[in-house]
Amino acid sequence: MLKEELPNIVTGSVPGVKAKKLLEKRDAALPKALCGYTYPICIERGEGALLQDVDGNKFLDFVGGVGVLNIGYSRPEVVDAVKKQAEKYFHCIFNVVAHEGYIELASKLNGIMPCKGSKMKTFFANSGAEADENAIKAAKAYTGRKGVICFSGAFHGRTNLTMALTAKKSYALGMGPFPADIYRAEFPYLYRAPKGYTGKEAIEYYIQKIKNIFEEAAPASDIAAILVEPVQGEGGFIPAPIEWVKAVWKICDETGILLIADEVQCGNCRSGRYFASEYWKEAGAAPDIIATAKSLGGGLPISAITAREEIMDAIPAGTIGGTYCGNPLACASALKVFEIMQEEDYAGKAVEIGKKATEFFTGMIAKYEEFGDVRGLGAMLGVEFVKDKETKEPYAELVRVLIQCALQKGLLLENAGENVIRFLAPLCITNEQLETGFAIFEEAFVEARQQLNG
Repeated sequence: MLKEELPNIVTGSVPGVKAKKLLEKRDAALPKALCGYTYPICIERGEGALLQDVDGNKFLDFVGGVGVLNIGYSRPEVVDAVKKQAEKYFHCIFNVVAHEGYIELASKLNGIMPCKGSKMKTFFANSGAEADENAIKAAKAYTGRKGVICFSGAFHGRTNLTMALTAKKSYALGMGPFPADIYRAEFPYLYRAPKGYTGKEAIEYYIQKIKNIFEEAAPASDIAAILVEPVQGEGGFIPAPIEWVKAVWKICDETGILLIADEVQCGNCRSGRYFASEYWKEAGAAPDIIATAKSLGGGLPISAITAREEIMDAIPAGTIGGTYCGNPLACASALKVFEIMQEEDYAGKAVEIGKKATEFFTGMIAKYEEFGDVRGLGAMLGVEFVKDKETKEPYAELVRVLIQCALQKGLLLENAGENVIRFLAPLCITNEQLETGFAIFEEAFVEARQQLNG
């Protein structure tokens, strides 16, 4: 079975003949913005942590659909659940006709979401960007305020609002004007904190950056929400330090600002908890609102927004919902994913995979000058590459070449920020596949370094 196999490039190099032809057809039919060649792969099928392309090449996936495939490709029970739902009906718009899957999924999420409060309510959208946008709608409705604080390194999506919230402006090139009343503070990137600072001093430094907004840009009384990724994605897979989160929570509690956790990528067992905000709640800093997506539906498009009842019931009628939000097929998939992840302890799997991956990458730090840092939560890890451990000068060129060398050996890698490789292997990956992936990673690194050094 494909899900138990190892990577194998049967065409000698990638892409093969069939993939080349399909990519040429793609280039003729699609906008150039969607026609990159970093990954010249055309999938034919996928199982577990493996995908096979149209030429028969088999790739081990350390990207996991950029966080969508925590449960892996083509889990049979999930496929069956979607088939059964498809035999009944594909669609009904929930604003008009209710369906059981939406209600059942919302009820299950309400029971586990680690939000502040005692009684939760949930509604659904289609994507991570929509989840973040709707979370902000809820915060504005409840507080009657209009401002939002986000952070350096943040990525929240490609809608007009979420492009404005996203830090890297290559994702928003030429797309303005953007909404007003958005303010950006510096995220606590401890690996690159001011030199000589202790951990405590660094946390105080980053908290002051938020307080500066209240003094220099907008008073706290104008701010509806602070939007935080428990682990930054595009910013470099940087976990929010728990002491910083507690300090942010205190600011919110004192000023009436709502704390939103963007768990689009880190949710659904990736962090070693079902939701990374559980770590926050355990520290007495539960968020007011959680937005999640990606692995929620196991590959079908669905996102969720959860908060306590009084927040949700403050949203005006007509301002939330949409044609495909909470689609029956997506809800059926998400319900089965939820069941499997709980029964098979996928959060526990993330802890074990994360331990093995951290051990491997920490070993690479000790062995090679270019490995600067490894950090993350559970099986969501970032490996930062530098030209020199002392100066920490980013080594973006190495990351670009490393991705291509690994690809030709059957391992899919992706960057997170210019000089960081993200680790998002499906949580169903086998031990043999994981160890094979690590071996390929090191081989590809050595090859990439040789290419760059001549």
